Formats: sequence, structure tokens, C-alpha cells
Amino acid sequence: LLPRPAAESDKYRRGVVGIAAGSARYPGAAVLAVAGALRGGAGAVRYVGAATDAVLARFPETLVSNTGPKKAGRVQAWVAGPGAGDDPTPVAEALASDVPVLLDADGLRLADRDTVRTREAPTLMTPHAGEAAALLGITREEVESARLTAVRDLARTYDVTVLLKGSTTLIATPDATTPVRVNPTGTPWLATAGSGDVLSGLGGSLLAAGLSPVDAASTAAYLHGLAGRYAADGAPTGAHDVAESIPAAWRPPRPLSLHKFQPPRKGDKIRLPLPL
Repeated sequence: LLPRPAAESDKYRRGVVGIAAGSARYPGAAVLAVAGALRGGAGAVRYVGAATDAVLARFPETLVSNTGPKKAGRVQAWVAGPGAGDDPTPVAEALASDVPVLLDADGLRLADRDTVRTREAPTLMTPHAGEAAALLGITREEVESARLTAVRDLARTYDVTVLLKGSTTLIATPDATTPVRVNPTGTPWLATAGSGDVLSGLGGSLLAAGLSPVDAASTAAYLHGLAGRYAADGAPTGAHDVAESIPAAWRPPRPLSLHKFQPPRKGDKIRLPLPL
């Protein structure tokens, strides 16, 4: 499923992902979402929001705009919500577009349910248990005790694909006959601030590169979990480390260069260990 550029590819043919994230209070969320997006397979990342200076200081290759999503320029997918604060306008403008939208964090709270349900373009929501509980009008404990039911209910209620984050990440579509996917990678060290922002950028980039919502969500969760393992390696890690480990998770495993034992040939001098 991983998108691969062809010989004739340019940055626009590979897809452009828009990131509507960050605020004066949470500029780091924008930086981390852009970090995940830049490593997610799209050819370019277009950022709109209040954290332009922070994003450019870390990632000068980012295309930035001082307008909202409506006038930012053409993209193939939007990520809306990480660290966005209380302004609903960027989320609403992203949802009004005709491209896939990934909603995360504040975007989940700010999005109008009827607007989400009636969109013609696909929508992917990536809540954790607390956010899922708020969207369903139940308690977090109810979500945690019946995660499979919760992810299916949320997908059906909003008519979207849902990635329910947690120790076991689940991906469901509104179609009850489609099996729920369960991500096998990850590590408890991924329970760290900003980790979800990296995941949202990664998933949005895969959407922009042409993957369906269910495949983009599944691939993003798999890569993110594997990158978390590589970044942590049994020790505490930060979200920026996870983003930087995505390329290692993306690459196919390399064969080990093992020394093969060659039996001695006639005439070879064999050195034996000296006795103690």
C-alpha cells in the first residue's frame, strides 16, 4: 500500500497535503503534524495556521499560507484540528472542500456532525478514548470496556472511517459488513504528548497520496507503531523522535550481512587459541 514515486513523478503528482493545525497556545502540534506529513508519502505539505514561524523554523520546505484552507491553494487532502484551539473556521473550511479530510484533536470537537455526515468526499476521524466518548455521549470507561463496539458506533453515527487510538488501535468503516482492522504494531512508550499529532500528519499525507481512508488509517497506524518501537528501543521517547523514525519503518527490511563460515582448505594455516 505504500505510495512510491514513478520516474515521471513530481511533487504535485505525488499529492499535496494541507495541514490546518496549531495555535498561539499550541504551536508544537502544528510542527509535529507537519513532521508526520513530510514523511508520509505526499510530495509537498501546505500549512495554514498560527504557527507558521515555528513550522518554517523546523521545516523550511513547507509551503505556508496566511489564509485559511479555503484560499490556501490546491491540496489532495486536509488534516484539520491538532492544537487548533477554539476557532472553528479552519475546520469548517477544510470540511467544505471536495478532498478527503482527517479530523483529529480539536477538529473532532469543532466539527459539526451534520456537516461531516453529508460530505461527499471521504472523512477520517482519529480520536482517542476520551474524544470518542465525548462524540458518542458516553463515558470514557464505557469506550475502554467495549472498544470494538465504540469504534463501530462512531463510524456509523458520523458515516466516516474511524481510527480509535489506544493500546490496541482499531480502524472501522461505516459498513457493518467490513471487518474492523486491528493494528499489530506499537509500544507503550507511544503514550506521550504529541504522538497523535505525528500520526494525523502521517495519515493525511497517505490520503493525499491516494490511499483510501481505511487503508491510509491502517498504514499510518502500522508505520507509526513501528516507528515508535524504533524510536523508543526500550526507553522513553518523544513525539519528534517517532516522526524521525518513520523512514526506518517505511523501508523494507534489509538482509543481515552475516559472515559465513568457510571450512579450511588444504594448506591453510590454522591458528589455535593458546592454552591458559
